[in-house]
Amino acid sequence: MMTTSNNGKIVGIIRPARMSDVKPIHGLLQQYADKGLLLGRSISSLYDQLRDFIVYEFEEVILGVCALHISWDNLAEIRSLAVVEESQGRGVGKELVVSCLDEARSLEIDNVFVLTYQAGFFRKLQFVDIEKHELPHKIWSDCLHCPKFPDCDEEALIWRSKM
Repeated sequence: MMTTSNNGKIVGIIRPARMSDVKPIHGLLQQYADKGLLLGRSISSLYDQLRDFIVYEFEEVILGVCALHISWDNLAEIRSLAVVEESQGRGVGKELVVSCLDEARSLEIDNVFVLTYQAGFFRKLQFVDIEKHELPHKIWSDCLHCPKFPDCDEEALIWRSKM
């Protein structure tokens, strides 16, 4: 049983991902990739990009994961946001995204985008819709590995610190 606060949120910690987290992260992401809800990541790519990832941990169990990936000058992407189904709707995803936005601010990155099927979730966090063609071509390198390329049906949104 999970400990929760009075408002039903889980009380856990957010921390940088560690080497021992790669396989649990891969398993969580793969669950959503199998449903076509996010782009799967190979174990090799998770090791390569481990420094991008943070996890939400409760009692030594990873309940959520998210990454902030620097894409271009003054532009980063929130990617691979996934929360264990039983923990959804309890603040885990929001806390992960807010943590990534805080890191973006600390790196002096003013623009953070996301490609998502959960646009409403991100709009609640001050992201606004953007046309995909407004994003630099460099960001599309991961899309080449997506089974939906070139017919992407994800929505593009952006958060700007200086709105």
